[in-house]
Amino acid sequence: MIELDTMDRRILRALVEDATQSASALGRRLGLSQPAVWRRIRRLEEAGVIAGRRLDLDAERLGFGVTFFLGVKLATKGRVSVEDFERAVTAIPEVQTVEHILGLYDYRLRVVARDIADFERVLRRRIMALPGVGDVEANVLLSEERRAGPIG
Repeated sequence: MIELDTMDRRILRALVEDATQSASALGRRLGLSQPAVWRRIRRLEEAGVIAGRRLDLDAERLGFGVTFFLGVKLATKGRVSVEDFERAVTAIPEVQTVEHILGLYDYRLRVVARDIADFERVLRRRIMALPGVGDVEANVLLSEERRAGPIG
């Protein structure tokens, strides 16, 4: 575990806000030199605090107007069925996230669809056909507030 100082936390907050900022722009914003910012970012990356940088796409603007969260319970929980399920579910483009969880369900999926009919097609033809799938519960996303994470 790495110890974060106030400047590390400020850098993380700024990057969560906009990860495309250059080290020199961050330095100007935070009162540090570009090399100092770059060294700190590299240290945070090497420690695994910054696990990567990704691009967030707006699903709705891409034509995917509804988002569902599915609770999936596997019918069998042998090692082979878990691996087969994970390999197959991650190949479905409408499945945005796959979380292996502890509780009533074994997995939580975030699934986008163009509309309800499209979701029904994805559910019936792709998700319910996956190896090992038992019970599935669907919840529709009404609204979402994003959080940066526990920066402190």
